[in-house]
Amino acid sequence: MSRIGNNPIAIPEGTTVEIHENIISVKGKLGDLSQEFSGVAIKVEDNQVWVTRPSDSKEHKAKHGLYRSLIFNMIEGVSKGWTKELELVGVGYRATNQGQKLDLALGFSHNIVFDITPEVKVETTAEKGKNPTIKLTSHDKQLIGQIAAKIRAFRKPEPYKGKGIKFVGEQLRRKAGKSA
Repeated sequence: MSRIGNNPIAIPEGTTVEIHENIISVKGKLGDLSQEFSGVAIKVEDNQVWVTRPSDSKEHKAKHGLYRSLIFNMIEGVSKGWTKELELVGVGYRATNQGQKLDLALGFSHNIVFDITPEVKVETTAEKGKNPTIKLTSHDKQLIGQIAAKIRAFRKPEPYKGKGIKFVGEQLRRKAGKSA
């Protein structure tokens, strides 16, 4: 059984947490986020956030850990920020960006142009001898994960040669091809 929900969340300097009825809002140097909650009680004491559940029912136990993790991610995001890096593996695969427009050449007959929301900063690098990388940074962990998953879905890594878009550090399960 997980004990994550029982741990307090420390609030760093320059970050404020406010609770209004069933909405918690977090403000920091990188932005502000808010989240609705139900089935748990949240209180702020001594620069710490405590999440408690009213009973040991299955629903309350599930929401206890969930909301504790969501609040931790919000506080971490507005104080430090989140980054995701994607790597393009394949001959001729390229990525460039013009502001918030990401232009991907992934071996299709046409380039894919993907508009990225203004809350997420995009940065592309292409060094000779290395695979092109896309770096996404934002204060919202859910949004950055969703955008990274959409970009990865354009060309998922295939198991034989490993070509496609993968997260940096991701381990791919490779298959042996036909034996001659």
